[in-house]
Amino acid sequence: MPDSLVIIPTYNEKENIERMIRKVFSLPHDFHVLIIDDGSPDGTQNIVKQLIPEYPGRLFIEERAGKQGLGTAYIHGFTWAIYRHYDYIFEMDADFSHNPDDLLKLRQACIEGADAAIGSRYINGVNVVNWPMSRVLMSYFASVYVRFITGLKIQDATAGFMCYKRKVLETVRLHKIKFVGYAFQIEMKYTAVKHGFKVVEIPIIFTDRTLGTSKMSTSIFREAFIGVIHMKINSIFRKYPEG
Repeated sequence: MPDSLVIIPTYNEKENIERMIRKVFSLPHDFHVLIIDDGSPDGTQNIVKQLIPEYPGRLFIEERAGKQGLGTAYIHGFTWAIYRHYDYIFEMDADFSHNPDDLLKLRQACIEGADAAIGSRYINGVNVVNWPMSRVLMSYFASVYVRFITGLKIQDATAGFMCYKRKVLETVRLHKIKFVGYAFQIEMKYTAVKHGFKVVEIPIIFTDRTLGTSKMSTSIFREAFIGVIHMKINSIFRKYPEG
């Protein structure tokens, strides 16, 4: 069985999803793709289902009723992947802000000894294209804030382009991951590090979407800002690793 699953959450991504799926399947490795769609009103899920016969046994979709949050989408996908024994499990956006070619680099980093690999915008300066300066600064200093509060050494703590080895997701107790928005990415990295896993950063160039609408909002940033403090306090009373 192929060893790699790419999980892509979607909500109104009809402009991007077919191109993204075809691009992933064109790569020189046999990736499988799982779409987690939260009831997209624009029919994203129908486009995916029309493509499934073209990629039998490689393309899958899980449909959920309404927007339930990025974190719950990924946890749903992680659980799905663990049950099917994939070795390398990826998070990636549908809008091409993450370059699918970089999936190969993230996978290679895990093959070479990392337990999780981050597609990092900030490990080599600031590698972001087409973002307004206000958003670049907000994202960059969010990671600075996370490092200050948590003590993490990760430069891009809010990154959403990841490869996890299955053993990480089997260990971190996904049911205890509390955040559903932007803070989910921080909590996953923090929990993996606290369990002693090796998390590395691989430089990527992040390019803002050209089609579709961004899902970012001030409420998502607010959850991350407050959530990081709660996460740090709670970790004081939680033993790692957990049996």
